[in-house]
Amino acid sequence: MRLSDVLSRIYVLALFLFVFLPILTSVVFSFNSDRFPTVPLGHFTTHWYETAFSRPEVWTAFGNSLIVAVCAAALSTVLGFVTAYTDYRYGFRFKSAYLALALLPPTIPLVIMGLAMLAWLGRLGLSGTLPGIVIAHTVMGAPFAMAICRMRLQQMDPSLEAAAWNLGASPWRAMSAVVIPFTVPALISAFCLTAAVSFDEFIVAWFVSGLNKTVPVMILEILQGNVDPQINAIGTVVFLTSMTLVILAQLLILRRSAA
Repeated sequence: MRLSDVLSRIYVLALFLFVFLPILTSVVFSFNSDRFPTVPLGHFTTHWYETAFSRPEVWTAFGNSLIVAVCAAALSTVLGFVTAYTDYRYGFRFKSAYLALALLPPTIPLVIMGLAMLAWLGRLGLSGTLPGIVIAHTVMGAPFAMAICRMRLQQMDPSLEAAAWNLGASPWRAMSAVVIPFTVPALISAFCLTAAVSFDEFIVAWFVSGLNKTVPVMILEILQGNVDPQINAIGTVVFLTSMTLVILAQLLILRRSAA
């Protein structure tokens, strides 16, 4: 094996350790009996999980996050698909500007996005409501869904849809019989990924959530001025949920690419 290959593998391993070691440490301490994260560890316990999930506000926050994630993911997937299909099917002036605007939200600093959403949703009377959080997270998630759907559509033979038209199918029939079945893996992948983005998002939700707290907002409130092992327990559940969604999305993308 060449030295460059060895160094590349060491670099990738070090990168993964840098990213995941703090999270794995938090998971380990969530089962530690000691209140403070110190070494050596105490004995194994599930006390912090039992304490955290015996609190009604924790279940309320998880319910809010689940509702927001599902609704925002569904809307983001629909908007992302429509945007990607428009790019795939039609040629028009200023198409580059259209794509730039569609992919703009992830490039905006989250604090600025949160302030803008707070002002805009306040004018609509939706600030501090679950629909307001859904709208904010949809704006953030739609570009990710659009990118995934766009990659899939670029793999489709443009003549397939035209052939359906020539055989007498209406545009909507061709869409439902040809385009959508071809993009189903991408649609599911986009839904999972945007749901994970919404479930984890904190800054924008903190600005617009009001009393309808999501899990990340609730974690900050527990953490302020207090070292509480319940944070490790709640964070572990959030991490496992998000990773499951991301891994599922990635598996669908890889399966789609192989096909």
